[in-house]
Amino acid sequence: QVQPVESGGGLVQPGGSLRLSCVAAESIFTVMAWYRQAPGVQRELVARIQSDGRTTYADSVKDRFTISRDNSKNTMYLQMNSLKPEDTAVYYCYVLALGRILWGQGTQVTVSS
Repeated sequence: QVQPVESGGGLVQPGGSLRLSCVAAESIFTVMAWYRQAPGVQRELVARIQSDGRTTYADSVKDRFTISRDNSKNTMYLQMNSLKPEDTAVYYCYVLALGRILWGQGTQVTVSS
């Protein structure tokens, strides 16, 4: 099993933007998603994209974040706009493919002035 690999995290000021990327080995998947975990908080779903293209978002990120996927590159993206300090967390890529669940190592996103 090859873990998906995230990139694109970093430090950004409130109101700024970041784009996260997740490269997966699988070209066929059931669900790909972004989760995040802040210190002392349970990991939570941020956004999910299904193989048919349907997307789901947490209420806290609706209208600010956009999940997408480039099938030619086996890559999923999370465009994050209007970032807030409460978006600070480690963001994880999740892949459900062929009955297997794979997690990435995570990428840190810090929103601070």
